[in-house]
Amino acid sequence: MIDHAHDLASVREATDRLLSAAAALDDAAVAAPSRLPGWTRGHVLAHLARNADALVNVLQGRPMYVSGEARDADIERGAPRPLDAQLADLRETAARFQAEGDAPADWSRTVELRNGVTDQAARVPFRRLVEVELHHVDLGVGYELEDLPKEFTEREIDFLTDRFAGHQDVPATTVTADDGRTWTTGGGAAGGPVEVRGTAADLLGWLAGRRDGSALSVSGGPLPALPPL
Repeated sequence: MIDHAHDLASVREATDRLLSAAAALDDAAVAAPSRLPGWTRGHVLAHLARNADALVNVLQGRPMYVSGEARDADIERGAPRPLDAQLADLRETAARFQAEGDAPADWSRTVELRNGVTDQAARVPFRRLVEVELHHVDLGVGYELEDLPKEFTEREIDFLTDRFAGHQDVPATTVTADDGRTWTTGGGAAGGPVEVRGTAADLLGWLAGRRDGSALSVSGGPLPALPPL
């Protein structure tokens, strides 16, 4: 069962960790490249702020973004700002998201995200948690996939393996963590079954497009190439 209140508390804790880490940067570090191709750390911080506002829109029944072009333009416009402006924006937008999450609502209702994707409102806080945790790693400031809370890592692997289940470009694949936990995904492409084994952090990195999978062990075929998120 989805516990949106628990996830909102996790979002608050993850946001505090990210803000503390970002506050130790300076303007030059904010302008430096992040781990995401073509994005500076300023791009990552600007995206996180705009994503918080976008998810407020979702919870209030409005379009997530006016358009894809407007979303990209807002990120580009916000990326060059100095650190103090980035931090203030992120704090304010995070507070708006938390306030919306704390308001009485029907969390069983269906909401619409980008590109016609729909979901239960109760899952929106976890979607925000994914943004905050993975983009904290993307900043390249010492917070690694291994530092993510275990509960988050397992839930995100759950989410991503489910997302790729039946995908036409992914062969039937079993994903096995070192602790023995197993997931299945793919199945829409020829080949396989493939078994992919590794640490939970390395599995998440591969599934989320943050690592190339070279640390994983693979049997039954080559490491499946996953579609972009």
